[in-house]
Amino acid sequence: MRLRHHSGRVVHLSHGADERPARDLPGVVEHLDAYAAVRERLAVDTLGVSLWLPPTLAAALAIDGRSRTRLRAELDARGLEIVTLSGAPYAEGGDEDPEVPDWSSPARLEYTLDLARVLTDLLPEDAVRGVVTTTGLGPREGWDDARQKAASRVLSRLSAGLAEVAWHRGRAVRVGFTPEPGFLLDDAASIIEAFARLDRERLGVWLDLDALACTWEDPADALDRLAAAGISVIGVKVAAALEAADPAAAAETLRSYVRPGRRHPVTNPAGGYADDLAQALENPLPGPWRVRYAVPVHTSPPEPLTATTEVWRAALRHLMAGEHPGTDYVDVHVAHGTEAAAQLAYAKSALGELGLSPPAEACAVH
Repeated sequence: MRLRHHSGRVVHLSHGADERPARDLPGVVEHLDAYAAVRERLAVDTLGVSLWLPPTLAAALAIDGRSRTRLRAELDARGLEIVTLSGAPYAEGGDEDPEVPDWSSPARLEYTLDLARVLTDLLPEDAVRGVVTTTGLGPREGWDDARQKAASRVLSRLSAGLAEVAWHRGRAVRVGFTPEPGFLLDDAASIIEAFARLDRERLGVWLDLDALACTWEDPADALDRLAAAGISVIGVKVAAALEAADPAAAAETLRSYVRPGRRHPVTNPAGGYADDLAQALENPLPGPWRVRYAVPVHTSPPEPLTATTEVWRAALRHLMAGEHPGTDYVDVHVAHGTEAAAQLAYAKSALGELGLSPPAEACAVH
């Protein structure tokens, strides 16, 4: 959905799905039917979607113009449009558990540039640029000088590759790195430190607002620090984290959120960190906790847990309060179905309270 900021600029509200990617083009098309059903429930003419394509499919589509043309036609037929592709996950869609490459690996570069090439042919006709999201560089644990040097080389090639894509395709693609607990990119200070060495024209951050909550930073202060450092907030994911004021009293309820095979980091205000909720329950951190477990934006968790709803609301308020929007892309990542429509409607209403409204005819050009 396209919403108009008071400046006249368009802000894209898109539906991203947290589910396994399709292995092939027919599988992607099948997913599009589910997105189209959400669009119909919302009663809107066009719904923005953020697809997740696994590496082998992205590589195949990057060199197959006919398949990209078919995918674009399938999107148009369902009233769907794409301005972002999700490249943060790295899996083929099956039950395998592959080693996930970080930004010290050329494999991460190749995957991201493949997505950029695909995206240029999927963008709406009136769009001049789009976004590929990716990881927060890599896990902090085990990141040594050798990995840092390798990452510097790979990231330099990323900037050159994005420039080449823009030159050949006539459309620009930016890459948004997603900070999260336990990664090199986490709080504002770590982002600013890393971006001192990065290309800020083509690269920026994609803030998952549940991860921002887990830094325990004031949202407005964190956003101001990034802006002062010249770092673009390319997009945000609207989500709330779980919060437990008294983790011991909430332990039984927290155990219901443990998901084997899915990592849910835990932090506390003193900078304490556990890589997963199960680990935190076994070896508890002191003080209150925040758990990076995306709570549906239109619901509240069972007591005594709460959601960090005010964090994402404060972040959106700050981003939309200026002369121009502080970001052009807002995603809501949910499962398909009635809950997806409800969450998107809730996010649309929250943006409406900030003065954004559906324009009669919105152009995607920024």
